[in-house]
This record gives sequence, C-alpha cells and structure tokens, in this order.
Amino acid sequence: MYKQLLLTSCLLLGSLTLFTACNNQEAHEKAETTPLPTVAVTIEELKELTAPSRLEVVGTLEAVERASISARISGQIIELPVVLGSKVNEGDLLVKVSAGEISAKVLQAEAQLSQARRNLARESKLQKQGASTKETVKSLLDATRIAEAAFEEARTMLDYTTISAPFSGTITKKIANIGDLASPGIVLLMIENGDALQVLAQVPESLLLTVKQGDTVPVQIPAASLIIEGVVAEVAPAANPLSRTAPVKINIPFSSDLRVGQFARIGLSGKDEKTIMLANSAVLSKGQMDIVFVHDESTQTAHMRIVKTGAVHGEQVEILAGLEAGERVVVSSVERLQDGQPLEVQ
Repeated sequence: MYKQLLLTSCLLLGSLTLFTACNNQEAHEKAETTPLPTVAVTIEELKELTAPSRLEVVGTLEAVERASISARISGQIIELPVVLGSKVNEGDLLVKVSAGEISAKVLQAEAQLSQARRNLARESKLQKQGASTKETVKSLLDATRIAEAAFEEARTMLDYTTISAPFSGTITKKIANIGDLASPGIVLLMIENGDALQVLAQVPESLLLTVKQGDTVPVQIPAASLIIEGVVAEVAPAANPLSRTAPVKINIPFSSDLRVGQFARIGLSGKDEKTIMLANSAVLSKGQMDIVFVHDESTQTAHMRIVKTGAVHGEQVEILAGLEAGERVVVSSVERLQDGQPLEVQ
C-alpha cells in the first residue's frame, strides 16, 4: 500500500513539473513571435562616385627671409650688442671684430697710394718740360693704379670687421659671445624675419608631379588652431634618391599666432578614385562599430550591416567597406531600428 502511494505521488509530481515547463516554453515562444512594429523611414540608393583622393604631408614653418651671420675675417669679437630674441632693423650693428693688422694695412696702403700719386705728379710735370719720358710716366701711372687697388682692398677688409643686419628681423640663434674668436664661415648668429613665413614640406615623389608653382593648398597648423590657404612658392625639380621625397615651399599669410618651427599639415590632391558616399544620418555608432540598416525590398525589412567609414565631407561620409553601389540604405530613424524590423518607405 505504501509503495502504491509513493508511486502515485511521483507520477503527480512529474506531471506537474512537465505541465509547468510546457507553459513556460509556450510563453517564451509567444514572446519571441511578437511582431516588431513597422517604422516609417527614408531610403537612399547608393551610387559610386569619382572623387579625387586627399593626402596629407607634414611640414615645418620657417621664415622666408633668414640668414646665418658669420665673419669674413678672423679676429676677436669686441662688440655684440644683441641677445637671443632681439629685434633689429636693417643696417643695425650685430658683431664687431677686432683686427688691428687690417687697420695697419689700411694705413700702409694709404701711404703707398699718396707716394705713388706724388711720384706721378712730379714725372708728369717733368714730361711737360721735356725732362722725362712717356714710358716713365706710364709706369708711374700703372703703379698708382695698383696702389689705389691695394688701398681699396685694405679698406674693404676693414669694413669686414663690422657685421650689420641684412634685413629687419629677430635674432633666433646666438652662438658667439664677446671675447670669442670669429673665423670665416663659422656661424655666429641667426636672424629671421617672422613677418613672412612659409611651410617647408617633404613631398613624396609619387605626388610631386601633381604640385605646381602657384597652386593653392590647405594648410593646418594645430598649435595655432588655424586652417589657412597657402600658395606653392617653390617645387624642387628632383627627388632625394634616399628618402624618395622632394622639398616644396608654401607661402602662407601672416598671423600673430604663427611661430617659426611650428608643425603643419598640408593637404594634397591624389589620383581620382571610386568611392561611395552616404548621408551621416544613416550611420549609427555603437561602441567601436559603425552600423547601417539595408532595406530588403523583397521582405520590406531592415537588415543590420557593419561598415567601415572614411573621410567626412559636410553631411556625407565615405564608405570604405561593408556596402556596395546599388544597395538601398535607411537614412532616417535608424536609432529606432532592429535587425529584421518591418519598414514603411516614405
């Protein structure tokens, strides 16, 4: 009797468990089969466009007018009235070099010239009196000309003891100090005119033929938060065989926020390429993914598609991968859509 009761209880418990599981499965299936609401959307059919590619090269701001100041004679620096950052005008004294031997040569050359002129004057007077010959006068005339040239050379060398600013600008580098020995070819100072700047960029040889003197190109200076138009001033005729690049100089307009040495980006046009453009409103960003919804004409539903986007041009974005020309993409109400959502095309 006890075994019969136990068996009956187990059967009842199993039936109850089975009934509960069946009810849960039916409820779950019912929830899954609840149809999604129809969403009214706008559709755009993708078309393949031909557009010039835009490439960027980097460059550095430099002054159009800049000069490395060095001495043309050897001597000790006795005057250096400028410091780093000094503003100078054209003709201002930058460096003075002591060269006593040159001053002595000037005095010597001046004395020799005076003597040659006296001798020439005396012989010319004697020739008129018949007491001298033409050959003697001619020899003294040649000697006088040689003395004049020697005097001019010595006086020019004396002028080299002072170095003046070749143009108005700013001292951007100061290497020498008072008491240093100046030697020919050794840079003492660097002067630059910061009012006229240009960008020096190394352009790859593949783009060199697309850049011509007088072209207008966009220039971005991140440090100054500026995007300006520059004009190509110089293009090197040949590329460096090691780097496969060539220097290009681009003049830019004046701005008080620009400084020599700032980093710049230059936009250059590349070859024409096929591309697909899509409205920005069609792209929905979820985390690190960009998704769109493609309209299935046969079922009138939306199908989610992951895409790779490129450059943004106004209200259009470039599609690099994930879509093909001819497909119909939803461009409105994309935030309300799910994969398989019924659509009503407006």
